[in-house]
Amino acid sequence: MKIRGQRECQECGTRWSYYETGEVSCPNCDSLWSRGVDERAEHTDTPVTLDLSPARSLVEEDGLSAALRDAIERCRAYTNRTGFIHAGELRGLSETYLAATELAYSARESRRSMRIGDEAELYLLSLLREADAGHRPDPEDVPESMRPARGLACAAAVDDYRREFKRYLEDHPDRQAGSVLETIAEHVRRIEALDGDVDPAAAERLVRAVRELREHVCTDADTLTTARSRLDEIE
Repeated sequence: MKIRGQRECQECGTRWSYYETGEVSCPNCDSLWSRGVDERAEHTDTPVTLDLSPARSLVEEDGLSAALRDAIERCRAYTNRTGFIHAGELRGLSETYLAATELAYSARESRRSMRIGDEAELYLLSLLREADAGHRPDPEDVPESMRPARGLACAAAVDDYRREFKRYLEDHPDRQAGSVLETIAEHVRRIEALDGDVDPAAAERLVRAVRELREHVCTDADTLTTARSRLDEIE
């Protein structure tokens, strides 16, 4: 959606940035009467943070299952409000978004299982402990039982990002980047068709490829060829 993010209150004259606050009411007098004072820009992001400390506190009190149930809801709320275009600028695919998506997928997978092994439990605890700080286990540390969740999470996060990337290209055309985005979409569909059961290193290459494509488009970095090569390595 294209909006005028710089607002001026018509009651008291206060100016603020909707881009930063996500609030339509005046921060000074709470009036809803305001006007835009800048040009419209594409904006899909909402100020939101991921805080898993309440979920972590449940591990000792009510057990891992209860903690994961709470974490799923918190991760879903975070990813639902997070956008990737801020005041017309395409932001990167963050580690926090990836970690939140992975925790949600992994937690749901574990709750469907009758029993999880020690490796999977440690993996889930690691995600629960560090996802809101933007940390995920390295691909080589993903237990066999968690590979499908890791693959599906990477595919889902990349696809969310790809859709907004495509919107960004409508205002910043780049035919070559658009072609690479289509290849990324094909890889997402392939991972989904395999129910996520792919080498975690391959899923990580997909993440790196879409990040390198953004660098090419937004910073003029010479990373288009690198992104293409990264996708070729997934085959």
